[in-house]
Amino acid sequence: MTAQVDYLVVVFTATSGASGELLGSDEKDLVQLVWQLVNVNTKTLGKVNEILIRPDLSDSTEEKSDEDVVVECKEEDESSSGADCMYAFNLQLTNEVNSAGAGTSLCLCTDGQLHIRQVIHPEAASKNIPVPDCFYSFFDLRKEFKNHFATSDLKALNAHVMAECILCHSFSNPERINERFESGTCSKMEKVCDNTVIRARGLPWQSSDQDIARFFKGLNIAKGGAALCLNAQGRRNGEALVRFVSEEHRDLALQRHKHHMGNRYIEVYKATGEDFLKIAGGTSNEVAMFLSREDQIIVRMRGLPFNATHDDVLRFFLPEDGSKETCPISGGKDGILFVRYPDGRPTGDAFVLFACEEHAQCALKKHKELLGKRYIELFKSTAAEVQQVLNRYSSAPLIPVAPAPLVSVLPAVSLLPPPGGVRDCLRLRGLPYTASIEDILTFLGEFTQDVRQHGVHMVLNQQSRPSGDCFIQMTSAERALQASQRLHKQVMSSQRGANSRYVEVFPCSTDEMGLVLMGGSLSHTHTHTHNRSRSGTGLSPPPCLSPPSYSFTPVQQILPTDAAAAAAAAAALYPPMGHMVLAPRPLHPGHPYYPASAQLYMNYSAYYPRMLSSTLTQLCTLTTRLGRCLRSPKNGCVFKVSEAGGR
Repeated sequence: MTAQVDYLVVVFTATSGASGELLGSDEKDLVQLVWQLVNVNTKTLGKVNEILIRPDLSDSTEEKSDEDVVVECKEEDESSSGADCMYAFNLQLTNEVNSAGAGTSLCLCTDGQLHIRQVIHPEAASKNIPVPDCFYSFFDLRKEFKNHFATSDLKALNAHVMAECILCHSFSNPERINERFESGTCSKMEKVCDNTVIRARGLPWQSSDQDIARFFKGLNIAKGGAALCLNAQGRRNGEALVRFVSEEHRDLALQRHKHHMGNRYIEVYKATGEDFLKIAGGTSNEVAMFLSREDQIIVRMRGLPFNATHDDVLRFFLPEDGSKETCPISGGKDGILFVRYPDGRPTGDAFVLFACEEHAQCALKKHKELLGKRYIELFKSTAAEVQQVLNRYSSAPLIPVAPAPLVSVLPAVSLLPPPGGVRDCLRLRGLPYTASIEDILTFLGEFTQDVRQHGVHMVLNQQSRPSGDCFIQMTSAERALQASQRLHKQVMSSQRGANSRYVEVFPCSTDEMGLVLMGGSLSHTHTHTHNRSRSGTGLSPPPCLSPPSYSFTPVQQILPTDAAAAAAAAAALYPPMGHMVLAPRPLHPGHPYYPASAQLYMNYSAYYPRMLSSTLTQLCTLTTRLGRCLRSPKNGCVFKVSEAGGR
């Protein structure tokens, strides 16, 4: 509206809660609506009209009951709803303008924006009350006065003083309120002001962008400015980022903190433009083409078979036999967008366009119907959700590429133990998870006497549970080789469980055992020869010491290209890492083995093959067992004390 209006309708509202600058911030009901008609051409004033509304005093957040309305101009009081109140306001205003007979164009005028944006529209949206068209444009008296009459303190002026000063002012550019939310796309390269974005938290999981726009009714949301957030599983997490057209509208949105959407209160906080672009921004041309069709309703399909095609989706939405409800996809195959991984594999998700709300609601009735052998989940979606889902599946890997090293020529350092070590240890693989030290000693049989003191090491996983592997230190390499040849793939039984498993037995060195206890992976490739190569040891370096799998970008060499000179320079700059980290100290006979690093896999069990040195410990053990025997109803219990610790 750019032309001069004929009438101004000065409107004032009051609620049962806060007033002034906090009007409408506490979500209280409207209790008073006052208006007066002003003829701009003749400078004459009409009569003051007032509607008093009885507020709903219940604390329930559900939809309010009908309200009693008292209209001053009526002869008898009548009980009517809020919709009747708005209808009465529009009817009386129209009759008054028609009776004046001096033009028909009118526009509302208020003292500030709270009366229209924070009172009338939010309450009408929450109660599904239709609002007359005149409430979608109005003049802000304070803003008009500020633009044309400079003053130092606007708060010190009242509405009467400002009205007298601008009575001859030409009103031509009113404030606008969007009647409906416009969906659209947002590019990641677009600049979004931090002072126009908020984060809404606590939304119902089935809410859409239209529900968010209804919650912020009266405030202008930017095109495509409602973005629902998804969790790591691709489901809505109850949060949304909303972008408004200006900072003024953002500040008014913050006043709706903990207002209700249905039975849930919504938290509203400040956010940044970067947060909004992470959710709603996109760069795919395919998505831009898909979302370029305006006035389309988007439905998300989840759980599609990986071999589903466009024709399968079209047949899925065909009407059933005898059904009159149809839900044709807008544009046919062009209205279907499959979500794929970067390598082209389908994710099982797709987005479908429908021309109107009626077709979309008909399509949603097919929720959890079968397509092939899979049931399909259907949800009403938004353009921002399309961008977010596509960004998640088609984005680059989360592991960043490592930067190029400063030194491009370094001597190769082996992270595996050097071959040719003394293989005086045994590695047992495939143990029952309930196997104990006693079960292992029983399995070794005659080779038990060759086990070193504290020489049985049970390898535990990160949850401190047995991993099925065990290392045993033997007195000599010959006995270790004999044990591996005789016991390999023999069956081990567990006293604490009924399961029995065959166990693989391999000779290994102390260095290899230390590498595994430091966190090296347990490979499944072994050879049975004593002199096997390093690749046949079944060991691989720990993750922290493994060479990178990616390739570095070639850079300018810093060290000389000559191999001998490069090796000498690198040796002077870098210590021998492999020998310093991996080579343990030599073990003395009769001493327990402890890994070089106490960071990984230090939780292990140890076997004590000799009698404990403490006589008091033996006495306490025998006393305990004797007490159990005396309490037992069975007779003839005999305990044998051996040198192996009172067994």
